[in-house]
Amino acid sequence: MSNAIAYPVFRTPDPVLALRVARQLVAVGDRHCAEVSVDVELCTVPEVLRIREALPDAWFRKEDVEDWAQDPSDPTGLHGGVHAPELSSDPGFLSSRLPLWASMEYRPVGSVEEEFAALVGPNIGEIWWSGLFWPDAPDRDIHGEPSNARVSLLFNCRTQGLDERSDDHTVLVHVRRRNRDGSEERHASWLAEQIGQTVIGPPQE
Repeated sequence: MSNAIAYPVFRTPDPVLALRVARQLVAVGDRHCAEVSVDVELCTVPEVLRIREALPDAWFRKEDVEDWAQDPSDPTGLHGGVHAPELSSDPGFLSSRLPLWASMEYRPVGSVEEEFAALVGPNIGEIWWSGLFWPDAPDRDIHGEPSNARVSLLFNCRTQGLDERSDDHTVLVHVRRRNRDGSEERHASWLAEQIGQTVIGPPQE
């Protein structure tokens, strides 16, 4: 099984512009089987309640590894995920479980991106498009890629781990990780060129 490697190709403090560039990159690939997912970290009760109201089909979860280990049965259900309509609005319950993550996964392309980008605000979040198929570029010795072709847009963060806050938003192109012989970066660079961009940083795995 192969793995993906991601390269940053665009960065801006403007979330609308970041989404526009990400969509341009998505359009380079075949989108016949593509899907889109979103995820956002919520660190305050008002933010949890705001997103719960705005995205009634979102699922909320907790990602505290230590707490998960202490109580694998998780009677709150937050590690397994709670659908927005079933999530308690009690401030005491929520405040003791922050931060919470809200996500919607594998939706039709074009169905959630604009709404999510408008809602994410100062929170760390991500939109990722999966199920793409990168085209061939025979003149550059680049072959079509179906299994690791993805685009991600990181809000207020620069790393795939969503663990380094920043004041800007980063678009990443994902390609198949091969032998680290330069072919991955050549592929990412060629994809970026199709929308007038370039690789702007080291790869992320």
